[in-house]
Amino acid sequence: MLEWKDMSSHITAGIDIGTYEVRVVVAEQENENGLPKILGTGKAESKGLRHGYIINITDVTKSVSLAVRQAEKSSAVKIKKAFISIGGVGLSGINSQGSTIISRADQEITETDIEQTIVVAEEAIPKALIQNRKIIYSIPIAWKIDGKPVLGRVLGMKSVKLEAKALFVSCIEPHLDDLVEAVEEAGIEVIDVVASPIAASFVTLSKSQKIAGCVLANIGAETVSIVVFENNIPISLEIFPIGGADITNDIALGLKISLEEAETIKLGGVTATNYPKKKLEEIISARLGDIFELIEAHLKKIGKSGILPAGIIITGGSSSLGLIEDLARSYLRLPSRIASLEIGNSKFQIKDSSWSVAYGLCIISSIPDEEERLGFKRHSKNIFKSILQTLKHFLP
Repeated sequence: MLEWKDMSSHITAGIDIGTYEVRVVVAEQENENGLPKILGTGKAESKGLRHGYIINITDVTKSVSLAVRQAEKSSAVKIKKAFISIGGVGLSGINSQGSTIISRADQEITETDIEQTIVVAEEAIPKALIQNRKIIYSIPIAWKIDGKPVLGRVLGMKSVKLEAKALFVSCIEPHLDDLVEAVEEAGIEVIDVVASPIAASFVTLSKSQKIAGCVLANIGAETVSIVVFENNIPISLEIFPIGGADITNDIALGLKISLEEAETIKLGGVTATNYPKKKLEEIISARLGDIFELIEAHLKKIGKSGILPAGIIITGGSSSLGLIEDLARSYLRLPSRIASLEIGNSKFQIKDSSWSVAYGLCIISSIPDEEERLGFKRHSKNIFKSILQTLKHFLP
């Protein structure tokens, strides 16, 4: 008979609700310096989602429940609360700038001045870009004191005018509400919600890569998410409504075969169909080219085209495609590699980078100080508490 353990302060759970699969990782922090030890995992087919947003809450709740039960069985831990990820086309990053005059007579910069500068930057975002959206992170990217760029902390320095450039990560508010409701309906308390690309970066990127400058690209089933790092902080985030399923569809049309067979061929499996290898490569290359053109256009937009020394790191379900590294290198003119992931213990091994978001959530939740674990402060610490209170108000 299985002996259940209750969740303790050292045991955490991460739930990654993707369009293709729901993945759950249960981990335990054994010491302060090491990575959390994986106690168990669970996964289930995602139902009720499209391009990362929920179209049927009941179906999503069933998928979450199935994955959670599997993770509970493998870890012998009853999951009562978890960190969850949010991704899909509803997630977006917006850059904006703001400035303020220092309030103190001695011109020393205070926390109030810093917060006010970020507020002004947020208010400068065009209303059309922020309508119906909830800002979940406000990340200072660069500071200026009296017109001169400065590095590091500005708190305590002296200035007449403080300027900031910031990245605001937002999501469509109804999408966020639906996601939290679906997980709560599965009997899981939502501790916090983290943007999927940021969660994945804790597993797939090193600190040196984040400092030098790199782009992490997660090619999912229906979306491609990218996050650009420089000086150890995310400076840009974007989601594109294209993914591995589009490659599968192209193969099915190009080779005149079923979607199931096309998916098998895409992943390198053997089928009864004979097809020209060159034609398959052309089909895959064309769609991957579309994806890398979108990424290159975004890098040009933010002034980082061809100048990220740590290059592009590719993860997600379609990262195993044989042509992908060479195509990325060619289109982006950057070093290119597939994210490596081999974490676990004698019982559980995670080698597939598609687990990076769920495990990244466990790493984030094991670091008690929010600013330390994320490298920046959340836009509002009470955002999810207020969401949950609102939802519970409407529940029977």
